[in-house]
Amino acid sequence: MRYRRASLRASVSMAATLPLLTGALALGIPAAHAADQQGRDTLSGTKPAWATAKADQGSASDSAKVSARVYLRGRDAAGLAAWAKAVSDPSSASYGKYLTADQAQARFGATKAQVAAVKGWLTSAGLKVTGVTQHYVAVTGDVAAAEKAFGTQLHNYTKGARTYRAPTKAASVPDSVKDAVLTVTGLDNAPHMASHQDQLPAPETVFRNAGPFSTYHGSNVASALPDAYGTKIPYAVKGYTGKQLRAAYGAGTRTGKGVRIAITDAYASPTIAFDAATYAKRNGDAAYTSGQLRQVLPAKYTRTEECSAAGWYGEETLDVEAVHAVAPGAQITYVGAASCYDEDLLDSLSKIVDNHLADLVSNSWGEVEAAQTPDLAAAYDQVFQFGAVEGIGFYYSSGDDGDEVASSGTKQVDIPASSAWVTAVGGTSLAVGKGDKYLWETGWGTQKAVLSADGKSWTAFPGAFNSGAGGGTSKTVAEPYWQKGVVPDALAKANNAAGNRVVPDIAAIADPNTGFLVGQTQTMPDGKTQAYDEYRLGGTSLAAPVIAAVQALAQEARGGKPIGFANPSIYARYGSKAYHDVTDNPTGSGLAVARVDFVNGYDATDGLTTSVRSLGKDSSLQAVKGYDDVTGVGTPASGYVESYRRR
Repeated sequence: MRYRRASLRASVSMAATLPLLTGALALGIPAAHAADQQGRDTLSGTKPAWATAKADQGSASDSAKVSARVYLRGRDAAGLAAWAKAVSDPSSASYGKYLTADQAQARFGATKAQVAAVKGWLTSAGLKVTGVTQHYVAVTGDVAAAEKAFGTQLHNYTKGARTYRAPTKAASVPDSVKDAVLTVTGLDNAPHMASHQDQLPAPETVFRNAGPFSTYHGSNVASALPDAYGTKIPYAVKGYTGKQLRAAYGAGTRTGKGVRIAITDAYASPTIAFDAATYAKRNGDAAYTSGQLRQVLPAKYTRTEECSAAGWYGEETLDVEAVHAVAPGAQITYVGAASCYDEDLLDSLSKIVDNHLADLVSNSWGEVEAAQTPDLAAAYDQVFQFGAVEGIGFYYSSGDDGDEVASSGTKQVDIPASSAWVTAVGGTSLAVGKGDKYLWETGWGTQKAVLSADGKSWTAFPGAFNSGAGGGTSKTVAEPYWQKGVVPDALAKANNAAGNRVVPDIAAIADPNTGFLVGQTQTMPDGKTQAYDEYRLGGTSLAAPVIAAVQALAQEARGGKPIGFANPSIYARYGSKAYHDVTDNPTGSGLAVARVDFVNGYDATDGLTTSVRSLGKDSSLQAVKGYDDVTGVGTPASGYVESYRRR
């Protein structure tokens, strides 16, 4: 699957998340193998839903090339899931008793015998082994060989306006290797259609905010503009900085010193070192120490055009600068993927786990749950479980399109945020007042109305839904034990009487109208010159690194001991003073801010547009008292970080 950096939003509607797939496995139980025919075992989820009889265009050419990955089950898949649960549960005697990466592989990884058996089976079918890792065996070959190996025919199917190859039935493996194989990916080739390039493109055209601005919430009231909700409203902030966010979320004197945070995205900004250092100097953040920011990058990049590689530069920049702003003492390792496709993002996550590059991992990319494939879900969840047994926690943005109805036509959550092995981070609109005082938050949900031609009213106020934090109830992931008793049945049982996973778990600032100031080298309007500039940015792409940074502060408060998979401990604090319980109408009246934007995104040449942005209006989702599907258990309050010191 191809991911979108769909969680990133600038002050215009700049979508930014990425690829993905979710955890179709409730608590990491591996994909089911069912007896399909004598001597073979079926790999559930390996035939995509779009490969229907109606779309079938006939057999694929026997000589067409297939590239696939056979993911390895390891020696004790059930034991891996059980260990991951035990070390993550504060009520367990095994809580916090993590394994090293080598110990995890020795106990749960694939054996040499399993690898040899899988390689032997694949080569005997006529496939060529092109790579072997701790997680998979990669092969290439023609369609005929793939059909022989996996016990299914490969046909061409129409999918929208295109045609792709896919199995006619779920793949299967010989009984001799069924205990060694978790799943296979790559038998379908949708949407693998990009060119392969080794060089990254230049940054995208500069984006700027027009102003006027507030320096803190309410500092500059738009007195000449029409009222909204019966009162004058302030202009949007220019962009909060680290000092304001640290105050809002109770950082105190903590800096995250000694804690290691990894960030994953696709590609890599060629100017990140300069941009991060410049931003810190200009906005009062601590200067980076030698080696504090480093990158782990692939040998080459692929699919740069298809994945809009330059658009990912801003994602990396936002993530790095937000983490450093909130946790200026933390070590940051950026792990860039070769593309925005699953196989490359999985490789990045695996690098972190296999080498224990960090204890906290921020991920600002995802896709809608309807796009998930159970085969890939199994591969992702296995990596997350290995991370959990090592004390590594994964944080994922929940999405920027609310319940996804407006963007996809279907009410659904995003993946991998809905996996039962990650912490899903929702979004808020944040008001920080004079003296860096926390005022309030609403769930992030924006309705937009523009100024009328005569300047006396807002057209069709409050306007249509524009963007908002992702959330809701999964259709595929069972309700985890740590949500029971906290998440209301009306949410948990919305799709299934037995209960399902609900997103998000926790939240932080995301609304681009109350967003974070970011500094990035961008291409100027002339298309040639590149220069550093600053602009306001938001999205749950901001919320995820902010929460990861707050968790780094909490880990420091624990004396540096890793928190690991955090959801059990996050929910254990539910209802306490550790959280701001966020609601959509904290002041008792409607809330909104005014914005003036450049029509072309960077200067006044093509004019300006003035709009009102209502806060706390997230599609069908609502932030209410207690747990909700916009902000989860809430946002970190002043007592959150230090609450980890006592446990």
